[in-house]
Parts: sequence; C-alpha cells; structure tokens
Amino acid sequence: MEMYSSACKEAFTAKQKALELHRWKLEEQQRLEEARLAEEAALAIAEKEKAKCRAAVQKAEAAQRIAELEAQKRINAEMKALKESEERRKVIEKMVHNDVRYRKYSIEEIEAATEYFSESRKIGEGGYGPVYKCYLDHTQVAVKVLRPDAAQGRSQFQQEVEVLSSIRHPNMVLLLGACPEYGCLVYEYMANGSLDDRLFRRGNTPVLPWQLRFRIAAEIGTSLLFLHQAKPEPLVHRDLKPGNILLDRNFVSKISDVGLARLVPPNVADSVTQYHMTSAAGTFCYIDPEYQQTGMLGIKSDVYSLGVMLLQIITAKSPMGLTHHVERALEKGTFADMLDPAVSGWPVEDASKFARLALKCTELRRKDRPDLGNEVLPELNRLRALAEETMPNITMSCSPQTTPRQSQSSSQVS
Repeated sequence: MEMYSSACKEAFTAKQKALELHRWKLEEQQRLEEARLAEEAALAIAEKEKAKCRAAVQKAEAAQRIAELEAQKRINAEMKALKESEERRKVIEKMVHNDVRYRKYSIEEIEAATEYFSESRKIGEGGYGPVYKCYLDHTQVAVKVLRPDAAQGRSQFQQEVEVLSSIRHPNMVLLLGACPEYGCLVYEYMANGSLDDRLFRRGNTPVLPWQLRFRIAAEIGTSLLFLHQAKPEPLVHRDLKPGNILLDRNFVSKISDVGLARLVPPNVADSVTQYHMTSAAGTFCYIDPEYQQTGMLGIKSDVYSLGVMLLQIITAKSPMGLTHHVERALEKGTFADMLDPAVSGWPVEDASKFARLALKCTELRRKDRPDLGNEVLPELNRLRALAEETMPNITMSCSPQTTPRQSQSSSQVS
C-alpha cells in the first residue's frame, strides 16, 4: 500500500510536471510567434523605409537633373540674348552710319547753322540735350544735340534714328537728317511748339478752341495706331504726353520723341500683346501702372498714357489725380466745371463722352482698357468730324519774337 501510495504520488507529480512543461512549451511557442511577427513587421518597415529612401534619392537626382537643365537653358538663353543684342547693336550702328534714308550732316555744317551752338539759337533743353533752331539746306529746322553725359543718350539716339528713318506718317515728326558721329538729330521745325505749352498757354499764347483740341486728339490716336501697326514689329511709344506732341504752323499735331519706343516681337503682339522689360521707362502720371509694377509692356500701355493726355486736352489741368477728379465730377454732375474755362462754347455732352472714353483708357487693368483701333479711334474721329463742321479759321500763331523759347517744346525732341 505504501508502495502504491508512493507510486500514485509520483504519477501525480509527473503529470503536473508534464502539464507545466506543456504550458511552458505553449508559452514559448507564443513568444516565438510574437517574435517572428515582430521581426516580419520590422522587416516590412525597413523595406518601406528603404523604398522611401530610394524614392527620395531618385527625386533628388531628378530635381538635380532638372536644375542642371534649367541652368543650362538659362545660360543658353542669356548667351542668345547677348548675341542678339550685339547683332542688333551692330545692325543699328551700321544703319546709323550707312543708312541712306536720311541726310547726313557733318559737324561743321551743324556748327555753322547753329552759330557754334549759340545761346541765341537755343529754344529748349531736355533730358537728351539742348535743342537749337536754325536753317539747313535753306530749310528751318530744329537740331537736337546729344549731351555727352546724357544717360542712355546714345541708345536713344540710335533708336530714334532707326524708327523715324524707317517710318513716315503725317502725324509723326519728320526726321530730316543726322550727324551720327556727334549725336545730332535734325527735325522739321514745329512753329507752335508743344501741346503742353499751348494747353497751359506758356508765353501768353492764344487759347486753343475746343474744335482744334478734338482734331488734335484724333490725330494723336491715328498716329499712335500707326505705330502699333508698324511692320514687321509693332512699336510702343512708352513716353506719350502733351510735351511730346508738337504742333506745326497750321496746328497739325505730330508725335515726337520716340527715343524710348520699343519694338514688340510680332508673336508676342499677336498673342498677349505684352513684352517683359527689365525696367519701366516714361514720365510719372502717364506710365501704365501695370507696366510700372510688372515690367510687362504692351500696346495698351500707350492707351493708358493717351487717356491721361485726352483728359488734359479738355481740362488743361495737371495730370496728377486728374482721372479721379474727372470721374467724381461726372458722378456729381459738375463735369462742365472741369472743362478748360478759357474755352468758350464747349459742347458739354460730347465733351463728357470724350472724358468717359478717356477714363476707360486709364483703367488700372490693361485688359479693361478699350481697343485703340476698334473703340477709341472711331469715337475720336466722330468728334473730329463734329469739330470740323464748326471749326473757325485758325489764325493763331506763336510769335517767335515774343516767345522764342516757349514756342518750341523743350522735348522737340528732348
């Protein structure tokens, strides 16, 4: 019995040990399974990280290749631009020295005509240099002389010669000749000076009647459209203002000072009519705000300047804040007070239409401005026809004896 009891105890103990061993085995298997799963998860994470790393490396390599390509393109573009600029400079220089479309004068001829640039012959002074009134080839002319220290003077001289020697229009100042070696330009003499001088009656000159003002506005629009439709490349004036509109003895207006004009590539003009310039140029109050901010030049940049000038033509007021004042006057019904009081018989209704058209031209956004050929010029021509029906005989003149300096604009070609 003792032996049996002892055997039973041993059997029970062995069974418990077996159960414990089985339980330990199950726990070990579970731990092994968890370790295997953890290892697989770690391997999966490691693989994902490797994939991300490979993708990042590939992306960095692609970005580096793109950057290298862009850098190469930029270098190529700069080299091409420099080459084109150099070729253009050579062409312009060759044109200036060899062009047969204008008369070449020697410096001796210019000095003799101007009495060695006598002060008594001087009729104006601009950023470009002094302007002298004299006779060449038995013709009364205005001679513009490039100052040695004039900023960008030489490039403006070449630009002006290139433009004016290749285009002809009855409302563009006529280039008669030049002395390329010394930077002298010879123009037809404009007896009644600039529109700016006449609007503000400098030298106590007679007031311009409203009929003449409407006619001048239409002439300016016609010549500006001519520039914009120039072939093979449209021209943007960039400095349109009353000071650059000159009047001949019959008060026919002509655009001058195209030294800042820019050729816009045809493909640009036909598509977006914009061309990026490195820096804005022109005169404050007349510069297109969009061009001033972005450097994007287009034919509607001139339309803005035209709008400001049209408002000055009927008000004879400073351009500073003029669009705001005219707009407020139209809203309040006091527009008649804005018209130049020195002029009698204003057709107020037609003048208000004129002013509203001018305000459209001065919209801040270029796309909101009207088209010069299809919208602006037809209305200006209508007003010119109205003016010509009632236009008095123009007998005004600016006496050179009484106003030798004011009768010719400082920008006849300044």
